[in-house]
Formats: sequence, structure tokens, C-alpha cells
Amino acid sequence: MSKRITAAAVAVFAALAAGSAFAALPLQLGPATHKQLAVYQGYYDGHKDGYVITDVSSKAQATLWHANFAPILKGASGASPQYFVVGRSAPGQLAVFGSEPGDSSYNPLWEELFVTWKAGVKPVLLVKDDQINALAKAGKLSVTDSHIVLNAPITSVRAKETAAGSGYSYTG
Repeated sequence: MSKRITAAAVAVFAALAAGSAFAALPLQLGPATHKQLAVYQGYYDGHKDGYVITDVSSKAQATLWHANFAPILKGASGASPQYFVVGRSAPGQLAVFGSEPGDSSYNPLWEELFVTWKAGVKPVLLVKDDQINALAKAGKLSVTDSHIVLNAPITSVRAKETAAGSGYSYTG
């Protein structure tokens, strides 16, 4: 009986070791080239994160942002919310994320949600998704699903602005 248990334990250990060895092998990715990408900033829980836009399910946005048009993203499930203020906004308003790397719900796919301030309401700077949801519940703004999905990984948490304008230079 103990020989069977020992043999089974050795087999399990060998399988785990083989799996770990394959996971540690470097993948053949091909030669690396360096290209400067626009890195944008958005708010998450009151601080700024940097992100790049690689793919989007809207052909118009793909053209505008020089990103890949990926219509299959439109059907993606599990995308976190990314809020974009449309129309009137407070000075310094950026996109607002619903999660960031390190959160259990983070992934690089974002469901674009459009935020619009209601008439007669003075816009305030939106920096948290909970803040947006509370203001929507209070009737001060509306949130509309655009049915557009972005592949826009966050590349830096608590990002610092490194260049003027809408694009930011990411140095690692």
C-alpha cells in the first residue's frame, strides 16, 4: 500500500515539476522593436493611472485613435466600466476607471459608459466610479452604455504626466 502511495506522490510531483518547468521557459516572441505609444491618463479612486488604447469595437474610434478595429470585442463579457464625460465637465476631467491592476475585477477590456450632467447641475471633477454611481442615483447625472468595448490596458498605476497634450509618453 505504501509503495502505491509513494509511486502516486512521485507521479504527481513529476507532473507538477514538468508543468512548472514549461511555465518558466522563455517564450519565443521574436525580435523586439521600440515604438512610442500614446499613454493617456484616467482616474481611479482619486489618483491617476496611465493607459494605452490598442483595440476598440467602434470603427470610428479606431480611426480617430489610430487603434485596431476589433468588432469581436463588442460581444466581450466581463469588461469593467470606463466612464467618459460627454458635454459639460469640470476642468481637468479625465476618463474614470472601474478597476485597476491589482483588483480582482481588473482586466484590460473596458465597457465605455458615457456620463452626462443634468441641466442645472454644476459639474464637479469625477475621480471615482462610486462617486459617479452616487451622483447618478441622486439624479445629478446620467450614465449611458455606449455598447463600445475598448482593449486599453493600464500600464502605470499612480501615473505622472510626462508630456503636454492628450497623449503621454510611457517610459516603463
